[in-house]
Amino acid sequence: MRTTREPPGISNIEGRTSGWLGHNIEMDKSQKRHFRIMTILIFTAVILMAALLGSPSPLIAEESSSQTGMPAPNVQGPVSVTAEDNPNDNGHGILIKLVPPTDDESIIAYEIERGLAPGAPDDQWFQVGTVPRGMTEYVYTDEDPSLQGEPNPAYVASGDPIYLRLRARTASGVTSAWTEPVAAIARGNWFHTGKVNILVATLLFGFGVVYFISRARKGKALYVRPIPGLQAVDEAIGRATEMGKPILYVLGTGTASDIATIAGYTILSRVAKRTAEYQTPILVPVNDPVMLAMGQEVVKEAYVQAGRPDVYRPENVSYVSAMQFPYVAAVNGLMLRDRPATCFYMGVFHAESLLLAEAGSVTGAIQISGTDQISQIPFFVAATDYTLIGEELYAASAYLSQEPDQLGPLKAQDYFKVAIVIIIMLGVLSLTLFHWDGILKLVYSPV
Repeated sequence: MRTTREPPGISNIEGRTSGWLGHNIEMDKSQKRHFRIMTILIFTAVILMAALLGSPSPLIAEESSSQTGMPAPNVQGPVSVTAEDNPNDNGHGILIKLVPPTDDESIIAYEIERGLAPGAPDDQWFQVGTVPRGMTEYVYTDEDPSLQGEPNPAYVASGDPIYLRLRARTASGVTSAWTEPVAAIARGNWFHTGKVNILVATLLFGFGVVYFISRARKGKALYVRPIPGLQAVDEAIGRATEMGKPILYVLGTGTASDIATIAGYTILSRVAKRTAEYQTPILVPVNDPVMLAMGQEVVKEAYVQAGRPDVYRPENVSYVSAMQFPYVAAVNGLMLRDRPATCFYMGVFHAESLLLAEAGSVTGAIQISGTDQISQIPFFVAATDYTLIGEELYAASAYLSQEPDQLGPLKAQDYFKVAIVIIIMLGVLSLTLFHWDGILKLVYSPV
């Protein structure tokens, strides 16, 4: 009998196959159990999210209230607000005073709105300012009646009632309720009461001017400290006369309206009068047509006062150039050609100061300079023989003329400077040694 033999390994394959199928069945059961658990968790999460969305958080409530413009009930506004006329002004300011709430940590500022009337609707109110937290006073002012050709609604008119209200605002934009409107009327003031000390100082200075002028007119000598540069004027003019050479007088590169230029004209008048007496030519090159006319008139008048109008030569006062360095080049050329014995530099000078002074030094002239330009004083000190520093230039006219009307203000100014220095020293000592600021409060004046 013939038997059929199975190939080797068939039974093993079937056994493994049945084992794998059984394992898959067990895996399917486990996955179904996991799927049920995940479904329950997802369903629970959806229910919780729906519950949270149904009751928004406080932050969402704050944002929604700020977007809708409704005040949040937990934000307190100012406890009290008052408005009154701002003192010591021209009548276009309202002083607002507020008392902040006790718990204002969340508040960053207080908004100010102005309305047409106390009971006006919200659309007739507009913002005019913001008061930062920590400030209890605020000045609302607007002096422009028109804005880009249209009436300015924020204009604070003198004599008209101004209606204002305030509310608090937090960093997240939440606002409190508006305060009750307050009203005030702005009015101008004739005198700033905070500047009484300036009035007293002005009166004292005026009294000093009148006192010293009256003393000088009575013939009493007023001492003025010697100024070497002015004492050397007569010597310099005499030197030029002895050498038979001209005198050069430079008024600088400023304009006729500069104070230093005007002071230079006063010294020019004195120098021209002496040159007329000694019949010494004086050369005055200028850089401005207006200065040309003024210079010719000053020199001519000086020659008339000296009784020598016949010696006056209008061409000696000449216009050179309005440009800075062409003017300097022309003046330097004049120095090298005519070799003046004396050079005066009185007025406003800029970068050309050292160029002029060096050219004059090359010619061997005696040089006297004066300017109120602080940056140019070192160059004049280094390159000229005598220098009038700062206000010495302004005092030159009174020093040379010795007229009572000019000496009086000069002496009053000197005494006033001494008083200021004494007050400063007393204030420093009292504040440093005794921590007393009474003198500081006495001399301090608000803007």
